Amino acid sequence: MKTSFEPRERPIARGVRAFTRDNMMTYDGAVPVMDRSPLWGWQRDIPVHPGMPISYGAGGGRGGVVTHDGRTCDSTGAFLVGELERLDPTMHEPLAAVSWGRDIDVREDVTVADDVSSFTLTTFASPGSLGTGSGIGTGKAWAGKATDQITGINVDVAKIANVLTPWAMELKYTILELESAAKLGRPIDQQKFSGLNLKYQMDTDEQVYFGDVGLAVKGLVNNALVTSTGNVANGAGGSPLWTNKTPDEILTDFNTALTTVWAASAFAIVPSNVLLPTKAYGYIATQKVSLAGNLSILAYIEQNNLFAREGKGNLRIFPAKFCNGASAGGAIGTGGAGFDRMVVYTKDKDRVRFPMTMIQRTPIQYDGMYHKCTYFGRLGVVEVVYPETVGYFDQIS
Repeated sequence: MKTSFEPRERPIARGVRAFTRDNMMTYDGAVPVMDRSPLWGWQRDIPVHPGMPISYGAGGGRGGVVTHDGRTCDSTGAFLVGELERLDPTMHEPLAAVSWGRDIDVREDVTVADDVSSFTLTTFASPGSLGTGSGIGTGKAWAGKATDQITGINVDVAKIANVLTPWAMELKYTILELESAAKLGRPIDQQKFSGLNLKYQMDTDEQVYFGDVGLAVKGLVNNALVTSTGNVANGAGGSPLWTNKTPDEILTDFNTALTTVWAASAFAIVPSNVLLPTKAYGYIATQKVSLAGNLSILAYIEQNNLFAREGKGNLRIFPAKFCNGASAGGAIGTGGAGFDRMVVYTKDKDRVRFPMTMIQRTPIQYDGMYHKCTYFGRLGVVEVVYPETVGYFDQIS
């Protein structure tokens, strides 16, 4: 007796996810491999993969395919649920926040093939005319009609190099996990990928702001090259803490920090960005200038700081958790006790930047019961090209 087979109602087209193991991970958008099978005429447009089960049809019979793909196998995690219990299926991931992309520019020319990122810093030098000295008001390169010796210009080029460290994590799960996921309806592949992505973002965040103890490198808030450092002055109440200062005294701290870094850069660059510890930021953002006014201290500072008065735009003031406890003797991330730090700098790729590569992944590997792939990239070290344009000011909270 001749058996007839009905074609699948849902055609497989280019760009449409196929019901095969090669598309198991929901974030994988690979185009399925097509195979023209000589056995079934209607099967010519169905993607075929060596890992696809050979049974066809509903319940294992002919006519359908039982596979492990991103649409049918989504998650694992089993719980005992009472008969009168309503379980919320929403995924509640860990609370976390990263802000490195807001506060620093990325140097994008590095690749995974590079072991080191480097840059050059050029210094010019020129002596004054003979007998004139090199101080202010002297040292100009004058020349006379009978001059027989002309001064010249000297150039010194220094190379500064930092390591590009490989970063990698493996994402894997077993067929048993996938089968449990299919039954429970919770995406194990997506959950693990979300966890991996969060780990990557948090590692990058820490590397940008703090650096790494094992690699003996520093970040944006504790760089050893920065020389414009110090404690803010005491207010009229005898304390440097902002909670004990008036709005005008806090504004003075801001403008003193901006002016100090401006002077260190030979009055070439007025810092455009300020990072504050979370407690200090929260205080000035909510505390009013006076009981009779409706203006916060933060808004008052934004209107009256040096950068704004110079006509350069708005001073960008943001909170940063790594400023908590960043000064000497403090515990980074904890804050308080007078060890919090204010960081002033210019967010410009020519002044300060972070070299890193885009994260990549290997093809999915099938190893026994495991389906796995590795995500990898390289993270560098914050490059403070011009340390003169960065300043640290402590004891504000």
